[in-house]
Amino acid sequence: MNTTDLETRLSRLSPLQYAVTQQGQTERAFTGVYWDKHDEGTYRCVVCSAPLFDSSTKFESGTGWPSFFSEIENGRVATHEDRTFGMRRIEANCAACGAHLGHIFPDGPRPTGMRYCMNSASLDFEPRSESPAEG
Repeated sequence: MNTTDLETRLSRLSPLQYAVTQQGQTERAFTGVYWDKHDEGTYRCVVCSAPLFDSSTKFESGTGWPSFFSEIENGRVATHEDRTFGMRRIEANCAACGAHLGHIFPDGPRPTGMRYCMNSASLDFEPRSESPAEG
C-alpha cells in the first residue's frame, strides 16, 4: 500500500477507529459492534482490509471485546511485547499495515489456548456469502 492509499484510508476512519488503530488506544468493553456478533464471515483490518480472523474461531470470552483463538492464517497478525501501564502484554497488530488491533493472552480455549482480544474499532466484518441455489 503506497503512502497516498494509506492516507486516503486513514482519512475515512472514525475518530475511534483512528485512535485505536493508529494510537494504540482501546475501546470500552461491551461497546464495540462485534463483541456479541455471531454471524459467519471474515473479520478484516479496518485500515487495509487484510483478512485477519474467521468467525469459526470467535468465542465468548466474557471480556466485552471480540475474541478469537486463532488468526485466519499464520502471519496475518504481528506481535510484540507491550509494557505500557506497568503491565507486560503481547500487542497484536495487522501484519500488512501495522494497525493496532488489540492484545493476545494465553487464556483462550483449545485448540490453541490463545485469546486474541481485539477492538471492534480495528475490524471490518465481511459476511460469508451464500452459495447460489442450484436449479
